[in-house]
Amino acid sequence: MIITDINTYNFWLGFRNVCLVKVETDSGVYGWGESGLSGRELAVTGAIEHFKQFLIGQSALNISHIWQELYRSQYFEGGRVLAAAISAIDIALHDIAGKHFNVPVYQLLGGKQRKQIPLFVTSTLAFNADFVDDVKRLKQQGWQAIRATTGEHGCAEQSSLFDARKSIAIAAEWLTKTRESIGQEIVLGIDYHHRLTVAETVSFCQKMPVGTLDFIEEPIRDQSLTSYQNLRSMTDVPFAIGEEFSSKWDFAPYVDSALTNFARIDICNAGGFTEAMKVAAMCETKYIDMMPHNPLSPICTAASIHYCAAISNLSWLELPPYDGDLSEYDAIFTHRPRVSHNAYPVSDLPGLGIDVDEASLPKQAFKFWEPPRLHKPDGSYTNW
Repeated sequence: MIITDINTYNFWLGFRNVCLVKVETDSGVYGWGESGLSGRELAVTGAIEHFKQFLIGQSALNISHIWQELYRSQYFEGGRVLAAAISAIDIALHDIAGKHFNVPVYQLLGGKQRKQIPLFVTSTLAFNADFVDDVKRLKQQGWQAIRATTGEHGCAEQSSLFDARKSIAIAAEWLTKTRESIGQEIVLGIDYHHRLTVAETVSFCQKMPVGTLDFIEEPIRDQSLTSYQNLRSMTDVPFAIGEEFSSKWDFAPYVDSALTNFARIDICNAGGFTEAMKVAAMCETKYIDMMPHNPLSPICTAASIHYCAAISNLSWLELPPYDGDLSEYDAIFTHRPRVSHNAYPVSDLPGLGIDVDEASLPKQAFKFWEPPRLHKPDGSYTNW
């Protein structure tokens, strides 16, 4: 099982570019992985080209050994670009190992702990009466965990205004009405996409009755542990933090201090299965459930399903994507995961249980895409 080639495929799919990685071996067994660094896929491709030079000729089954070499083989270790490249390769190697031993990837991780993966669904509507109706519709469809977004998305072609004070006032009003409408048994949270300050987040939480929100996802960026500690001292709403993290070392201070209540790990950015399993174990010691980020292609979803099947501490997996046309997925991905009764069944097929028809991949379809640029009322930039 010697690695003979590694290739990357960057192309537009649905509503974003995806970066898939294929690792091939001398036995004819190959594996697929995916990078999650959306908007900077070509940087990941460059990193993989560097890794490829010394990976060819190595055993594809020495996964942990390869992970350590990929991480420690340069002076400037880690970082989001390198971690995303490592993630894609690690996932592909697990796919290879599963196929080689004729078992699903979750079996390599200790076996499955559940038959289906619970999901949370997202409403992206702006905050108004239509949003309330949408959440009620989702509840009627049987969804037990529902997330809101900021309701303001902007566009990549131009800078869009984001007025935090107006945003939190509107969101608080309609989330309160939504909670009153759906009752207390449904999980209701919001992703503020790290657009707020500590003071704005506290003000937002204080504008709603206790129990309105079951979680607030990444209200501020993760660079400052002290800021999150300050925020925790002023609000009791649970935090969902982690999709920005690219290693167990990034997670460690937030887990050790129990600042994250739902760990939003992204297996395509945080080191693949090898690293993600360690993060789950770390979180388990603090009774923190995993709530994986899953906004990419069906390769990411398949990998996330195996990960969620193998760990004990799981809340929900993110249902992707929440916009875009999915019809083109069927021409590219064989046995892609499909939702059944608001959950993903766990596949028993070998490896990831999904394949890619390379002949159906869009030709030269990569698009340079930028996330929306958001600015404050005074014209200065804020986070997307």
